Amino acid sequence: MHHRIARCLALLLLPILSGCGEVESPPSDDTVVESDAPEEITAFMGARLFDGTGSPVVEDGVVLVRDGIIAAVGTRADVPVPDGAERVDLSGTFLMPGLINAHGHVGAGGDRSDVGEQLEIYAHYGVTTVQSLGDEADDLREERWSADLERARLFVSGPSLNPGSPEEARSEVERVREMGADWVKMHVNAARGREFFTAVIEAAHEVGLPAAIHIEELEDARNVLDAGADLLAHSVRDEPVDDDLMERMRDTEVCLTPTFTRELSTYVYADRPAFFDDPFFLERAAPDDLDDFLTPQRQAQAESGSARYWRDALPLAKANMMRLHEEGAGIAMGTDSGPSGRFQGYFEHLELEMMVEAGMTPIDALVSATGGAARCLGLAGRVGTLEAGVHADFLVLDGDPTVDILQTRAIHGVWIAGNRIR
Repeated sequence: MHHRIARCLALLLLPILSGCGEVESPPSDDTVVESDAPEEITAFMGARLFDGTGSPVVEDGVVLVRDGIIAAVGTRADVPVPDGAERVDLSGTFLMPGLINAHGHVGAGGDRSDVGEQLEIYAHYGVTTVQSLGDEADDLREERWSADLERARLFVSGPSLNPGSPEEARSEVERVREMGADWVKMHVNAARGREFFTAVIEAAHEVGLPAAIHIEELEDARNVLDAGADLLAHSVRDEPVDDDLMERMRDTEVCLTPTFTRELSTYVYADRPAFFDDPFFLERAAPDDLDDFLTPQRQAQAESGSARYWRDALPLAKANMMRLHEEGAGIAMGTDSGPSGRFQGYFEHLELEMMVEAGMTPIDALVSATGGAARCLGLAGRVGTLEAGVHADFLVLDGDPTVDILQTRAIHGVWIAGNRIR
């Protein structure tokens, strides 16, 4: 894990019934909200298990959950189930970690204004953790380690910074820190940010916050990596990535979030999108009135010069993501969902489909949205994998997404902190 965002997570394993391991929630700087409910142990039994690390699928698996934390994972033969545990039979299904969106948006400005509803929609689609890059800190982030949680865990960066001097960079970063943000966000492109990004990144590190930098061009990606950026938001779209950038990313262990659906959203409404008729989309992601996206004004925007630019840049963005991935750079699934027309929950599944279309294997795409994303965000050991000590966020599917990535949409059920999402 990148040394600037690694967090020391001490996991205390205590012996409990029948040889299984009891795991307390990992300590953190966040306030852990305790549940008033009595202690419960639940055994999820019989599913095929994908643990989020890329390891082989486990047949006839058992996931033992205690107080919202995974206590043990393995085959039925290897994980004894304590007497009195609730048993959930998942035979014939596929169980995997909940999806992590490393670059989403939660807050005002989208097709829904209620933050709680947005997090519930993410959760409905199996997106159990969201990093909101470029949005104000929200009180709902304080519930994210609650044992009673029933919507997506929220991490925030505060607004995208654009200081006019090094002194302003320090004051803006301090304001973000006082807001309780988890990250600092900044745009660096031809329009803004190229003069003072080093000051922002340095100020962020001085107060213990990692920095996520929006980039579009190869030279900006190189420069912000040299300055100490902790996450590259978006793929490089102006020219092919080179060996120099790949070496820098490997050496620093900085990851990239491709956000292909962000490009898609700029031009897809020139006509009626096929997904407007997808029952999975219509479950929760669709707004009340789809006709708002089919007006002449919206169609004109989707055919503008700006939209054509993003449409034409998408193949190179895909190729660059694949070359970085093949050379060992970290890729974290991200969508930029949340603004109008970038539909929370559904776009994460569409992003996975587009990553596989770009050349990723389904397994690699799944890792980028689970254990890989957790590592890139400094959350390894807390979320993103099926391992003892990790919060029990997972989705159960009726199909196998390691063979067909579209099977992430065949959702049988979603659990967050061991709680089934209603």
